[in-house]
Amino acid sequence: MVPMKEISGGGVVFREKDGRTEVQLIQDRFGKMTIPKGKMEPGETIEETALREINEETGITGRIVEPLERITYDYEHKEYGTVHKEVHYYLVEAVGGDLQAQIEEINGVEWFSPEEAWEKQVQAGYDNNDGVLRKALDKIGFRA
Repeated sequence: MVPMKEISGGGVVFREKDGRTEVQLIQDRFGKMTIPKGKMEPGETIEETALREINEETGITGRIVEPLERITYDYEHKEYGTVHKEVHYYLVEAVGGDLQAQIEEINGVEWFSPEEAWEKQVQAGYDNNDGVLRKALDKIGFRA
């Protein structure tokens, strides 16, 4: 049986506020700190998926600056068996909206300094997000 393929898009969202750069992280249902992402819907580009998911999960509208990384992994789905997941991450600048967690899907969303965001990732993030967040922080001028 060929594994089902699932494509998702998401991004590391940043903003400039009061002369400081801030990075957004969400806390998922499992209490882990992570990056907003979600499944592609029919007719969407991966970029559209990333921006829609960020907006749905966090209330923030963004603008894609550049692609960051594509990560792949397999997971077991109780109905479909092995699913091959491909997630495309982008560096996204916040351009509007109000920070508001989509409580059906996530526990919370917050802005952090780049240093705090990296600490949260190391302490409570998913290992496969290390490279994504490190690249994003590097691009906004912070060495993780």
